[in-house]
Amino acid sequence: MTQCLRGRSVIVVGAGLAGLTAAVELSRDGATVLVLEARDRLGGRVWTIRDGFAAAQHAEAGGEFIDENQEEIRQLAHNLNLNLVPVLKKGFNFAGRQTKAAMPRLTTGTELWAVLHRHLSPLIRAYRLADQRWDSAVAHQLARISAAEWLESIGAVKELGALVLGLRGFFLLDPTELPLLAIVDQLITGTPGQGRLYRVKGGNDQLVQGLSAFLGEHIHLGTEAMKIVQSPKKVFITVRDRNRRHTKLRADYVVLAVPATVVRSLCFDPPLPSPLRQAVTTLPYGSATKTLLQFKRRFWRGRRRTNAYATDLPIGTIWDANEEQPGRTGILTLMAGGSASKATQESMTEGGIERILSAITWLGPAPRVLLGVRQITWENDVWAGGGYAAFTTSYDPALRQWLAQPYGRCFFAGEHTSVRWQGYMNGAVESGLRAAFDVVTAAQGRAWNRPDTYPS
Repeated sequence: MTQCLRGRSVIVVGAGLAGLTAAVELSRDGATVLVLEARDRLGGRVWTIRDGFAAAQHAEAGGEFIDENQEEIRQLAHNLNLNLVPVLKKGFNFAGRQTKAAMPRLTTGTELWAVLHRHLSPLIRAYRLADQRWDSAVAHQLARISAAEWLESIGAVKELGALVLGLRGFFLLDPTELPLLAIVDQLITGTPGQGRLYRVKGGNDQLVQGLSAFLGEHIHLGTEAMKIVQSPKKVFITVRDRNRRHTKLRADYVVLAVPATVVRSLCFDPPLPSPLRQAVTTLPYGSATKTLLQFKRRFWRGRRRTNAYATDLPIGTIWDANEEQPGRTGILTLMAGGSASKATQESMTEGGIERILSAITWLGPAPRVLLGVRQITWENDVWAGGGYAAFTTSYDPALRQWLAQPYGRCFFAGEHTSVRWQGYMNGAVESGLRAAFDVVTAAQGRAWNRPDTYPS
């Protein structure tokens, strides 16, 4: 602990992983920290559901997987004395819809990924030579081409189109909205779902609980930020509580660790600079519905079967939600992104749970006894507006760098501000650490801001 912020006050808006990480780091640096959360629970889009499931089992309604090369969240788990359990060790197979059969065509997807790499290799090389910068000429070119347009231009086989459609469970976008840039950018990092994956033993919400325990009474739930006013030396935040009473708070700095959907609802005085405002207001969030199904028996398991499938089916991507938990009882996750989110909701509305169950009969032999159902649709959550940021073909890639750009005494965090780990819990943790460091450097008079980001 450096205590370099002793005597300084910071208000953190948002008690998700990004906000809590920033708040703990700032507290360790000596700042007086207050965390405001509009919801009546902690965690934001990290939400472990335990209610409604038998045998004391649980599943993740929000952020779920930790990759083997995600250093900051792994370090956080270590610091909190939490264990990471490897899951889905066989990776994701691909289940492609068949026109003349109820049973989808099951493949490892390896051959299709190789075809995708081969077609994109010149563009991957050009993007790598541009240092993977989103403000580069090649990024602008790739951002304007949808995956659907590109597939048509190369005369792609149907199987390759099905694979790309299946990626809506990852990018939360359909091929008509998904920019080729997003695929190229991802393929440089690695193939989605093919590396080692982990969950926190006992539930990802233990990350949230561990961080919040450090902050104690300095977290206020049910408190919504409404307006932010900056002066040369202070920042004033108008908040509204559960009873719709307004209060004005004062601090030296504020960290906005909330989705762009929430940032753009805030009133800023002085207004955000034009590029930052445009970056925030035009950033889409992908539709995402998670359906959690608990069965008396894990019928999808077998020696020669995988526990996870990317699909082009309306129900989305499927995986074993709690293979690390003991017992014959088990939970399946159906992750429907993009248009599959709406399709899944409509299936539930029109045909009930039986319609959903009929779409997964190919996973394993009957009989099945359903013990619990939970369905969470993130685009219906007013404090999220979607699963996570989704950079569509309509988004100017040059604006991405502005999402993390400080504005006077305002600093920004959240998965949408992360470049490498956008959409991941690790991106949220990294952004919280980065925002805390930005505050420290600002307090020490060494922060760099673009001239037009400071209020006059």
